[in-house]
Amino acid sequence: MTTLKHLLAGAATIAALAALSGPSAAQDCPRGALDERFCDADGDLIADIPTDPAQWIDPDTLIFAYTPVEDPAVYKTAWADFITHLEEKTGKKVVFFPVQSNAAQIEAMRSGRLHISGFNTGSNPLAVNCAGFRPFTIMASPDGSFGYEMEIITYPGSGIDKIEDIKGRKLAFTAPTSNSGFKAPSAILKADYGLEPERDFEPVFSGKHDNSVLGVANKDYPAAAIANSVMGRMFERDVVSRDQIVTLYKSQTFPTTGYGVVYNLKPELQDQIREAFFDFEWEGSSLKEEFEKNGEGQFIPITYKDNWEVIRKIDAANNVSYACE
Repeated sequence: MTTLKHLLAGAATIAALAALSGPSAAQDCPRGALDERFCDADGDLIADIPTDPAQWIDPDTLIFAYTPVEDPAVYKTAWADFITHLEEKTGKKVVFFPVQSNAAQIEAMRSGRLHISGFNTGSNPLAVNCAGFRPFTIMASPDGSFGYEMEIITYPGSGIDKIEDIKGRKLAFTAPTSNSGFKAPSAILKADYGLEPERDFEPVFSGKHDNSVLGVANKDYPAAAIANSVMGRMFERDVVSRDQIVTLYKSQTFPTTGYGVVYNLKPELQDQIREAFFDFEWEGSSLKEEFEKNGEGQFIPITYKDNWEVIRKIDAANNVSYACE
């Protein structure tokens, strides 16, 4: 069974995380799958804002992080205009935190060092249940459509013409917390093709989607499972060319990166941050310059309960637990 303990192995001990996170004693309140530090009285599957003002935090500097799907330096530039807008809305300094892994990102929010974040699709459930993440928006196209697909890719001449040909070969995943980079392909390969890692193919982990795409394009990996939104942006930036990649499988559409805040920020501050996402002017911004490559051009409201239902089902199929110890 995959748990947060396994996913954070080598990053920090769970005991240290709990010590940094504040009181660990169980609260007498409904919480569902949430860690015992949180409550979910309204049943929306995310941590409630504390009712005791003494438990609210109102930092002078807000830390923002974007999911580590590619080179963090690319996204520090892309998010620059939005961060300026966020500073104007909140009256606080906002710092972009270039996290290097999904585990480090979850750890940062759980330990109180990360206040606003975009977690990738697969990390959202762990961030919600173990770090008190409250997602409320995702990027969408101007017509309101959103999402991405998981693709299993290879390169021309690899000798892999169909999914079944992966048997006996290497398949690159990104990280255990990634939906498209690990959890969804694992469930699909097992359910639809009877292929399981270790038994039928050798799983390797590249760390990030761009590493997997580059690895296939450069023939370092015979095949890889990736998010096509990342690959599409790499095509647009001419990091790789389309004729270097062959798609073997394309999934249903999944929700993309979910954005939100840590549960114990002062409520008025949470409202200001939420407003900043929804009234941000995309036209002419650094954010549009980067993300219009995916056809995205606005933030729209979402709920974790509804929009991440399919991801929770995939986790269940993979026997993933959201236990934080």
